Amino acid sequence: MTLSTTNETLPAFTKLELRTAYGPVYRDVATTPPRECLPEEIPVIDVSRMFGDLKQRKSLATEIRAAAENTGFFYIKNHGIDEATIQTAHEQAKVFFHRPESEKQNVSRKKSKFFNGWLQRQTGRSSPSEALDNMEQFGWCYDPKYDPESKDLNAIPEDVKSGLQGEDFVWEGTEHLPNFKNDCIRYWQANLQLARRLLKIFALSLDLPEDYFDKVTTYPGSDSAFNFYPGVSSESIAKRSEDIGLGSHTDLQCFTLLWQDMNGGLQVLSKDGHWLKATTIPGTLVVNIGDYLMRLTNDRFKSTVHRVYNRSTADRYSMPFFFGFNFNETCGVLPSCVSAEEPAKYEPISCGESIRLRFKQIEESTTVA
Repeated sequence: MTLSTTNETLPAFTKLELRTAYGPVYRDVATTPPRECLPEEIPVIDVSRMFGDLKQRKSLATEIRAAAENTGFFYIKNHGIDEATIQTAHEQAKVFFHRPESEKQNVSRKKSKFFNGWLQRQTGRSSPSEALDNMEQFGWCYDPKYDPESKDLNAIPEDVKSGLQGEDFVWEGTEHLPNFKNDCIRYWQANLQLARRLLKIFALSLDLPEDYFDKVTTYPGSDSAFNFYPGVSSESIAKRSEDIGLGSHTDLQCFTLLWQDMNGGLQVLSKDGHWLKATTIPGTLVVNIGDYLMRLTNDRFKSTVHRVYNRSTADRYSMPFFFGFNFNETCGVLPSCVSAEEPAKYEPISCGESIRLRFKQIEESTTVA
């Protein structure tokens, strides 16, 4: 529908259906082409200050808070992950996705109790309003055996064990790929170390002690994935009005760290319902807020809708890392985010239960469809 006034024609909007832990929600989205983002919409933040003194860390926290309250998306540079570690993981992703399908079936997600392993293209739909996701994925969940903060595996509390979702079959089924497991784990460990450092800065940004979240991230939700979006032919690009690589969604946990190659495709939905291109910037990672952290901050921090719109003849790769709390820890709205004027909007819930509810909605909608 095109809305108009006497002087101008306003952009047309369409309804976008999104999945949440408590059922579908809808957003009005402009049908105009995506535009480049402005620096203030998705800023680039130098996070080297997280290695500095308290004054520097608080200065960084102020910048991150502004970005988290605005679009909930920002780039980070000087993050401390070695470029060789990133590129080695990227090369392993290329190797894996170009193996025969019969080989990848050995680590199929159908064998997983959780969300580990290989997911085929065209088998999921992130948004009911959009086409099937044209993306392959290989993923693995937190396993304390590989935590860079070494753990006594015989002393893990029973209530923690029930929430652990790492599964060995993903590594057993890829043993024939030289150094695959080691390179994947090394990249995952680097992301986990960075995420724990960043969480201290998030604590400062919320007027909390730096170590406020330490006790709930001893065995955290910290899942890695390799994503593969195959290039499309020039003929297909000319014929299609759109090609959804990964449909519109929000992330589930506290925040996501994303490395993406130079082919682009990531788009972020602005507050006024327009798609913004999160163009790749060399040497940076993208950080975005997830649903659980938005809930804990009483909606101050924004978990923003995003998607991948793949219209390239080149293959696209990305490597997201999803970070959250120990799945057994029940947390309510943070004390610094409530007041007499702004009471808590949400009841306490664990990160694990929040995720379970979201995936229950996905399973139920898939069954109905």
